[in-house]
Amino acid sequence: MKRKASLRRNTRETRVEATLDIDGRGRARVDTGVPFLDHMLTSLAVHGAWDLALRARGDLKTGDHHTVEDVAIVLGKALAEAVASGPPVMRFGEAAVPMDESIARVSLDIGGRAHTVFRGEFSEKRIGGLTTRNARHFFETLARSASLTLHVHVEGDDDHHKLEAAFKALGVALRRAIQPDPRRKEAASAKGAERVVRRKR
Repeated sequence: MKRKASLRRNTRETRVEATLDIDGRGRARVDTGVPFLDHMLTSLAVHGAWDLALRARGDLKTGDHHTVEDVAIVLGKALAEAVASGPPVMRFGEAAVPMDESIARVSLDIGGRAHTVFRGEFSEKRIGGLTTRNARHFFETLARSASLTLHVHVEGDDDHHKLEAAFKALGVALRRAIQPDPRRKEAASAKGAERVVRRKR
């Protein structure tokens, strides 16, 4: 069964629509109005082996914050919905991706606990229309929307290389985490699935 999701988000600030197939071949059609964000989302889809069609229109005259944030919200919710539509998954994933002098390490858990640790500094304020501060915010918002625990550590000299390695590592780690686990009938958890017990009065 293909694990897919299609979402649309319209606000006074942005319009975002996305279709995500997490069992795809890494084909991406991305148009956000922020060229470097398009490049990063394409890298994420390619290395995550997703088929992703995403289009966003935002108030870029006031900056890229609203567009970056709402794209991350939609993509995170689509990811959560697509994963939930299929069988239990491996849940944990990690990857280390080098790019020339830079390296990014990503570890994550898609077990429903939203938390982000991002360690890395950037010397440039903006790359291809994307502010580096909002690039970091993308990871935080995606994790919150998809209910991920996400750790991202980046090192290097070139900000472009550091961010590209981080998005690629995220794709590889997610690809590993969302692989179906044929040995389980429910999500992996030592405490088991939550059950509500009603007492008789």
